[in-house]
Order: sequence, then structure tokens, then C-alpha cells
Amino acid sequence: MTNTSERERDDHSGVETTGHEWDGIKELDNPLPRWWLWVFYASIAFSIGYWVLMPAWPGINGYTPGVLKQSDRANVAQELRALQAQRGANEVELQTASLQQIEADPELQAHAMAVGASVFGDNCATCHGAGGGGAKGYPNLRDDVWLWGGSLDEIEHTIRVGIRSGHAQTRTSQMPAFGRDGMLDQRQVGDLNEYVVALSGRQADRAAVGRAAQLYADNCAACHGAAGTGDRAQGAPDLTDREWLYGSDRESIAAQIHNGRGGVMPTWEGRFSPGVIKALAVYVHANSAGDSHPTAVVPAAVQTASAQAAAVEAAPTR
Repeated sequence: MTNTSERERDDHSGVETTGHEWDGIKELDNPLPRWWLWVFYASIAFSIGYWVLMPAWPGINGYTPGVLKQSDRANVAQELRALQAQRGANEVELQTASLQQIEADPELQAHAMAVGASVFGDNCATCHGAGGGGAKGYPNLRDDVWLWGGSLDEIEHTIRVGIRSGHAQTRTSQMPAFGRDGMLDQRQVGDLNEYVVALSGRQADRAAVGRAAQLYADNCAACHGAAGTGDRAQGAPDLTDREWLYGSDRESIAAQIHNGRGGVMPTWEGRFSPGVIKALAVYVHANSAGDSHPTAVVPAAVQTASAQAAAVEAAPTR
């Protein structure tokens, strides 16, 4: 044991040292500030009081409830019941009214928009963005381009059953992985890439477009249509517009042909009530730019290349 009377004193301050020294720097044995000690003691007293009053100690059968019987879970449940009662009448109307009736009733539509905005922000904005503008791989909900249709009923159905979600009635489409699964070789994927670029009205390699005309007819037209304008019944996108889910550059299009990517949208039927799903559908529909479905018009470059390919194929051989 160290004899404190023999401990060294600092010449400058007159305070005893603790005997600890680092690189010539000696530690002084100064007492802790009184304010710090009182805060420390108060923290101990507060902790003991908290253990007694509030849920604190875990046990085999749960935690100790505390004298005040405080429960955040019970408080949240109570607040939800109060909110449900407050919304009562409008919630019942949302459940029973049709989507068209909701949009036709200004008061009910305003309530649906408020509910839809809250639900969208909590559940949909993670993928589609806070404003619904989407991102690469996640559709833009504010334009007039829809894979499965943009009417009120079609939006409500998509929200309810999801896409590739596992729901019994989920919307399902499958883009084949033509390159990855060996259905087409690398050159054919490249030719088909040029054909798709030409479909969207951009400059493309005419020779490649001509070679890919039959490839497109054999492998793609069944879903995307002969003119490339897509098929909403199958969720097949329009290839003639300027909207691209995974990117419009040649590299992105080639990757899609090669890998056949497809996203998943969860089904919300088991998570939201029918009224909330209707409110969400009304919100998405009201914030979109409408619903367009272009007339099937094959770009001139594709028409010329396809005609040339057909002529070559029909020419007699010696």
C-alpha cells in the first residue's frame, strides 16, 4: 500500500501526484468538481427511481411493469383507436364507395388524398420517391406511361395484388434472359439492341436492324407487339416512347435483353384495409399526368429494314 504522506507534490501547484507518469507528464491527484459529483449522485438516484416507476428489468416472463404501469405499446394502440374514431365516418365511406364516387365527392376525395399521401410517404416513397418520380428500376408514377394501365381501377388492382408478389392474383410478366440463358448469341443480342433503338425513333445500324427484324418477330413481338408499342395485358412496356425503366442507352438495353430483369412490387391487400387501398389509388391517380396509349406506328427505319430482310429471306436460292 502506498503511503500518501510520502507521495510527491507538484512544485508549481502544490498538489500531490498519483504516481502515474507519461513521457515526463505527471498526473495530479485533484478532487472531482463538486458539481460533477452532485450530477453523478443525482443520476444514480434518478436511475433507481426509474427502475421502480417504469418498465425496466427484463425477466423470464417479460419485463417488470413498474409502479406507473407505463406502456408505449398501449399508448400507441389507444392513439390509433382515437384516430380511427375521429376518421370513423369517412373511413366507412371509403370502404363502401366506389373509386369513381370518391373522386366525384370533394370532401371524400380530400380525405382520400390526405390518407393516400400519408400511406404513400410511409410505404411507397422508398422505391418510387417522395414525389412519385421513380428511379432506375422503379416506375415514375407522375407521368402518363403505365405498364399495367393508369385508370383508377387498374391502379387500385395493382396496389392490391402487387407485381410478382406471390399473391394468388398478382400481376405477372417475364422478360426472358435471351443472352444469359443462351437463347440468343452475343451478335444477335447486339442486333436486337439496334432494332429496339430504332423502334424508339433513334439512329441505329441499318444492317443490324435488318438482321434483327426476324429475331424480333420470333422472340419479342408476342409481348411487345409488331410495332413495339407493348401490351398492358401482359405488362410489356412500349418500346417506341422515350420512357425506359432500366435506362435508354445501348448498354442498358443490351443488359435488359441479356439478363431479362423484372422488379417486384409487394401486395398491400393483407396490410391495408380496402378503404386505405382505395385512398392510395385515388392519390396516385390524382398526381399522375393521365394515361396515354399511343397508336402503333412503326418507325420508317424499322419498316425499311424489315422489308429488306423479308425480301432477302423470300429470294430464291440456287
